[in-house]
Amino acid sequence: MKALVKTFAAAALIAVSTFAMAANKPTSKSEKATINLSTADFALEHYVAVTTEGESAGVERLFAEDFNQKIQSANAQSHSREAVVKSLKKQKGEHLNCVVSTDIVEESADYMVAKVTLKFEDFTKTDLVTLVREGNSWKVSKSINSYK
Repeated sequence: MKALVKTFAAAALIAVSTFAMAANKPTSKSEKATINLSTADFALEHYVAVTTEGESAGVERLFAEDFNQKIQSANAQSHSREAVVKSLKKQKGEHLNCVVSTDIVEESADYMVAKVTLKFEDFTKTDLVTLVREGNSWKVSKSINSYK
């Protein structure tokens, strides 16, 4: 059990240090771009760009009002929409050094569940993302993270 806690702590420290090292990179040109959230695929693509490539354009529009994020670990955490948006804005321009893959788990006309896997050198982060259609645009409504 102690080894598991140490592993999660090490993973968190690696992620934080990666963000800190990338903080001095120039801002992205896409900040001025219009964000297209008209399909679930576009919204998922933008979510991946926001969380892994430091995109900050349209981050407020990407998340549903009732969005929440859960991190599954020995000491499970939960984060509100406001906390996640604030954190992602601080990470503007920061690129994560990982290989990203996405798989659609389930999809319908009004929702999509996708599995986003971020493979780092020493650990893997799995993010189960639920997207819902609200009117004419798609938004991320839930994110559940786990680490291996």
